[in-house]
Amino acid sequence: MGGNVKLDRTLGLWSVVLFGLAYMAPMIVLGTFGTLATASRGTTAMAYLIAAAAIFLTALSYRVMARAHPVAGSAYSYARHAIGPRIGFLIGWAVLLDYIFLPMVIWLIGAAYLASAFPGVPGWAWIVGFIVLTSAINIAGIACANRVNIVLMLAQFGVLASFLALATRYVLVLDGSGGLLCVTPFFAKGVPFSASVAGAAIAAYSFLGFDAVTTLAEETHDPRRTMPRAILVIALGSGLIFVLSAYLTQLAHPGAAFAAPDAAGVEIARAIGGDVFVMVFLITLVVAQFTSGLAAQASVGRLLYAMGRDRILPPSLFGRLHPRWLTPVPNLLLVGTVGLGALAMDVATSASFINFGAFLGFAAVNLSVIALYLKRDPHLSGLGVPAGLVVPALGTLCDLFLLWHLDRHARLLGLAWLALGIVWLGWQTRGFRRPPPDMHIDRDHA
Repeated sequence: MGGNVKLDRTLGLWSVVLFGLAYMAPMIVLGTFGTLATASRGTTAMAYLIAAAAIFLTALSYRVMARAHPVAGSAYSYARHAIGPRIGFLIGWAVLLDYIFLPMVIWLIGAAYLASAFPGVPGWAWIVGFIVLTSAINIAGIACANRVNIVLMLAQFGVLASFLALATRYVLVLDGSGGLLCVTPFFAKGVPFSASVAGAAIAAYSFLGFDAVTTLAEETHDPRRTMPRAILVIALGSGLIFVLSAYLTQLAHPGAAFAAPDAAGVEIARAIGGDVFVMVFLITLVVAQFTSGLAAQASVGRLLYAMGRDRILPPSLFGRLHPRWLTPVPNLLLVGTVGLGALAMDVATSASFINFGAFLGFAAVNLSVIALYLKRDPHLSGLGVPAGLVVPALGTLCDLFLLWHLDRHARLLGLAWLALGIVWLGWQTRGFRRPPPDMHIDRDHA
């Protein structure tokens, strides 16, 4: 390939927005509803509203950084440029939690719903089945190049719209039109605000990937204008979808009592739409989870291979391809082995574990804006104190506040992962005396 070959700039604002919304998988709000309702004690709408507010503040900082430095790499690249290479490396290490453990959460959610539909089959069998099947496909090299199949995304939007329409009809039949105007999904009697915050710390999982569009910068018309606008539209649009979905679903099923919280969507779908709709709902959700897990595992294998090839990780293990299948077999098997952790975890803990890295990454983006503003970076010359200091400071506080309210085990696991990253950074830099290696992380790998 010639050195002058460049990506074609064909994408406009709404193409980028559609990619971002599809990347986040619209049905995830139903896939994790029971877990959120349990954590928030029946105030899922408030949980999503809190999470959406924190994400929006962070999106404002992403908007600034995307305009100032339209490059791939997201939180890692921004922190490395604005704060320093060592902090950037550790942020990149923390963000690896999203990549490496995301397949485990995807498989866990899919297995939970299959176990609820087929109670005679033990839950561990579905988890192992997901891992074995996706690993075999990925090792053979038949992986999805695109994370999101547009037909599947349209199906998800269609099933989600049908679910909300049936939930609305269900509430109208039971409580009349007044039933649709109820504050209980936001403020339930006897439920402390801390419960909603605990739910918000998990709800942020639904927003992971809102920054994924930054990797399309080289394929987008006028990315310095289009990317910042797309990020804000995606943050606002996804927040609206999630809050509305949580509100109507919580009205249809008040409280947080479920036969199986990890698969509450099936229980609610049966109540509002009957057995036929349950089958449509279940098939769509499981196929979406399988496709997502297949792509996530393939992407992580690709990322670990790139890091091994660049000698950030041991190249003898991570930087090798199978001579016949030309796939990073050890990396794929490692991700599958990590996925077995789902046998000992629930959705709440595993999603919180991933959110640990996400919240650190989000906070780093906010701090990057502050750092560049204080350095009087010319790209931020038009910003005033509110946009350059106040908003990113509030975003940082919100991200760290939600991080603190994560599941205790998730915080401990996250801190252990971060400590391992510090040790590895010390080893790579010979006691922090050398510059850290460039990790080249971007969402094209994820």
